[in-house]
Amino acid sequence: MTDHAHKPAVSQEEAEAAVRTLIRWAGDNPEREGLIETPKRVAKSYRELFQGYEVEPRDYLEKTFEEVGGYDELVVLKDIRFVSFCEHHMLPVVGKAHVAYLPTDRVVGISKLARVVRGYARRLQIQEKMTSEIAHAIQEVLRPHGVGVVIEAEHSCMTMRGVDVPGASLSTSCLLGTVREDPRTREEFLRLVRG
Repeated sequence: MTDHAHKPAVSQEEAEAAVRTLIRWAGDNPEREGLIETPKRVAKSYRELFQGYEVEPRDYLEKTFEEVGGYDELVVLKDIRFVSFCEHHMLPVVGKAHVAYLPTDRVVGISKLARVVRGYARRLQIQEKMTSEIAHAIQEVLRPHGVGVVIEAEHSCMTMRGVDVPGASLSTSCLLGTVREDPRTREEFLRLVRG
């Protein structure tokens, strides 16, 4: 059971009222023509942006294929674009995830790897935690020889406000099993995702 399992029920009306309050707090009038529908639109977009609370990303990994024809090399899916939100400022985090695993006797459809990334990204997050969650989900469900996850992202909380450094990006990685322990496998993974 994840820490997201017991989401408190908040009505559409309560969500829209909160947006109206923020509009007033920012200094504008939520009743003016251009803003009258904004609370409804914001609530709708937040429902989409935070879909990760409605799913268990590990479930995407349950359907596997055992006929791998003796394949025993890294499976790497690069450049999985995602949008997440920083849990400290609720501002966008936009980036790419690179995911790899060294299969034992089964593989998963590649779209499922992208869905796992999206499932964890569509929550309030910190990048380090998200990187680890993705890697551990793959390791625990697929039981491969090893897993590697690298995430590179730009954080709006740093590029739009605060220290205000446009273009700065954060890289995080989580390596498990042979991807961490075997120098050749680790080097191959890093070369594939960064090359």
